Amino acid sequence: MRAYDLIEKKRDNYELTDEEIKWIIKGYVAEEIPDYQMAALLMAIYFNGLNERETLTLTLEMAHSGDMMDLSAIKGIKADKHSTGGVGDKTTMIVAPIVASCGVPVAKMSGRGLGHTGGTVDKLESIPGFRTSMSKEEFFDIVNKVGICVIGQTGNIAPADKKMYALRDVTATVNSIPLIASSIMSKKLAAGSDAIVLDVKTGSGAFMKTREMAVKLAQTMVKIGEGAGRKTVALITDMDRPLGNAIGNAVEVIEAAETLKCKGPSDLTELCKKLAADMLVVAQKGSREDCIRMVEDTLKSGKALAKFKDMITAQGGNPDCLEDYSIFSGAKVHHNVLADREGYIGNINTEKCGISSVILGAGRETKESSIDFGAGIILKEKIGSYVKKGDVIAQMLTNRPETIADAEKLFLENIEIGSEKPAENPLIHARVDINGIDLYD
Repeated sequence: MRAYDLIEKKRDNYELTDEEIKWIIKGYVAEEIPDYQMAALLMAIYFNGLNERETLTLTLEMAHSGDMMDLSAIKGIKADKHSTGGVGDKTTMIVAPIVASCGVPVAKMSGRGLGHTGGTVDKLESIPGFRTSMSKEEFFDIVNKVGICVIGQTGNIAPADKKMYALRDVTATVNSIPLIASSIMSKKLAAGSDAIVLDVKTGSGAFMKTREMAVKLAQTMVKIGEGAGRKTVALITDMDRPLGNAIGNAVEVIEAAETLKCKGPSDLTELCKKLAADMLVVAQKGSREDCIRMVEDTLKSGKALAKFKDMITAQGGNPDCLEDYSIFSGAKVHHNVLADREGYIGNINTEKCGISSVILGAGRETKESSIDFGAGIILKEKIGSYVKKGDVIAQMLTNRPETIADAEKLFLENIEIGSEKPAENPLIHARVDINGIDLYD
């Protein structure tokens, strides 16, 4: 078997066999196949795609290219959630404690920020003392005792994906649905959970800019999950606006705490309830209606908030920060962004909003960049709000005052203020499972 022949075959739009896919992934991870040949194959896949069988085989081979987490030492059906990335998306810090407080163990590996999107690990590390790196044995022990633990991805989870993603990033082959789906699902399958809920974002702040593309990605990932024996459901959710009001690290942990206290923004609260209910459904805790009631009850009783505090304590953090927000490392500069005209806030370019927060220090501009945990943006007004010239529409937080001018300029250039009140997109566009698609608008 030669890589040349497989590149030629896919270039000419023929199917690759399971044996061919397995051979080339094994060879690439073993460095027997060079980057330039894998880049050629990725480009052929970008243009000609993969069918369902090819995509599943590719995903499984990528998942098995490194460590496969065996979660059998953890009692019960383990549920996981994955978001395709957004701005202000702090749902894991709300949904995971809700689900764990309802008796479903959550053994979750999360990522760091990528481009304009924030990462759960970075956000949790803004909690003083919080550890996201530990041994597998300690990870299992915490989940068995507390019901929940969130850590960073280990170095040897799906190494094929790590190598291939780095190559896709520099060869303009990122935006391919079978390659995106296999990248995400290879890590989810390797992480070992029994059931998976996917939050597939769509809109200006998402990698999938249109609902049609998001639905197609969701269908592909659901079929992969089910094909691998994992109960899988996906929600298509709106990212034409930041989720909630806080964008950053410490500020998002604070907003997550407020949401667990039933005082969070309505959009964030609604989405977290829906995601948590679906996680309970795939973990076989009852009908959708039963699971929605369980979510409501655990929030109102304070059990979900208590579970988040238990997790923080078990992972070395200071749980008092959820009551006394001054414990977080704050920002020395609080700068008010003022509306430059009167009218209704219309379109917000959510991606540019996220980049503004990165400029302030809330994310990484390069892999080596350090994060300012106190930096971020607090939205004071959102889409549909009527503002007068000079009204405060956002507050920028940073310890790097020299970044304010650039961040504010980008932010204001990407918020439309007009004379007519805009129609607001639905928060949840669709739900996808193995039986089909339910459109919500």
